[in-house]
Amino acid sequence: MLNRYGEPITRREVLGWALYDVANSSYTTVVISLVYSVFFVNVIVPEGAVLRDSYWSLAIAISTVITLIISPLVGVLCDYSGNKKAYLLVCTLACSVFTALLFFVAPGQVWLGIALIVLSNVPWMMSEAFCGALLTDISNDKNISRLSGIGWGIGYLGGLLSIILVNFGIVTADPDSATASYVSQVQWAMVAIALYYVIFSLPTFLLVKDRYHPHPEFEKMSWKQLLALSTQRLRHYREVIEDAPQLFKFFMAFTVYSAGVAVIIKFVGIYAVDVVELSPAALTQLFILLQFSALGGAIAFGYLEAFIGPKNTVLATLLWWMAGVLGIYFLTPLSGLFSVSEQQLFFVIALVAGGGIGSTQSASRAVVGLLSPKGQSAAMFGFWGMFSRVATLLGMSFGLVSDALGRQQGILLVLAFFVIGALLLLRVPFDSRQPSTNAQ
Repeated sequence: MLNRYGEPITRREVLGWALYDVANSSYTTVVISLVYSVFFVNVIVPEGAVLRDSYWSLAIAISTVITLIISPLVGVLCDYSGNKKAYLLVCTLACSVFTALLFFVAPGQVWLGIALIVLSNVPWMMSEAFCGALLTDISNDKNISRLSGIGWGIGYLGGLLSIILVNFGIVTADPDSATASYVSQVQWAMVAIALYYVIFSLPTFLLVKDRYHPHPEFEKMSWKQLLALSTQRLRHYREVIEDAPQLFKFFMAFTVYSAGVAVIIKFVGIYAVDVVELSPAALTQLFILLQFSALGGAIAFGYLEAFIGPKNTVLATLLWWMAGVLGIYFLTPLSGLFSVSEQQLFFVIALVAGGGIGSTQSASRAVVGLLSPKGQSAAMFGFWGMFSRVATLLGMSFGLVSDALGRQQGILLVLAFFVIGALLLLRVPFDSRQPSTNAQ
């Protein structure tokens, strides 16, 4: 099998690349979505504080702004050096170290918690762009969608393993009756996730071959020159857009609908516990089942894309999300209509809607790879990371809406993100691939 540069690729490399999603999914699942987000809002933030969701939104927003500023620059620098694995390694180690340091955050230390979330979340978000850039090295135009779907789908196995590790092996105390033990266990869980991240990322660095495509003058350039050239290239933003007009039109739609996905990922645990009143055990069960739901959705939509195309695939996942969000908004009347408890119905709706989360992200990542001009993949995935960060920043407005109007009304904001994103996507032409031009 050959990649898009005509170089041979092995199945071991594809496996090594896919296993990175197994590694980094542990951070977003345990720290951002399930365990630490709930712990932060309900334990780290003092009881009776007026702002609760807003503190969590602030941590995510600050890390998002930092990543938003540096990701295009680092992406372009990566293209000049051609050493994508080195950048990915630095991000992996940085995220793991600062995640482990969450061990030292005690109840009431809100600002220390925010600082460490920022310092761990920035390299994690950067790692997504470098992992995506490596995808173009181990795939070609015919199999990139399928490999992206498989990688994202396998990543949910990583989420499953990390949930089992944390909620069955470490965090077993009841947060109400054994608060001190619960706090200690969550702190140790952060150390465990840091180690998990490093261990499961090793196959990526050992199996994926280094394929350097550096700028011809790279070896002679100093760091100062590289940074200057990267900054200069970023100033020609309009030229880059002209190289891939379809891609940047897609980014506009992607930014809006990804804001809805960002809210779900970063607030679903908080919503499930504080609004639906799921017990810690029920929340764990839900997230375990969600990994299978998301795994199946990512792989299924990855294969479906070969038949209906990337645009229709993304649109299908957005319609899927709209139905799920409406179901949660009308949870109370629907539970009465079907004579089931709100908790039971929430389980069903969440599992069905969860099939769309991996597929939406996977299909979007494949589109970026397909429309990226050759020689500019890291830069384009840097822009992808930038627009992902804008989406996250936009989505964190949910925290302000939630604290002001209540989490139930905040759901309508999520619905609006998906509807507007779908309407923008309908206006994006997906008839052909972007030509390969202006390789750097």
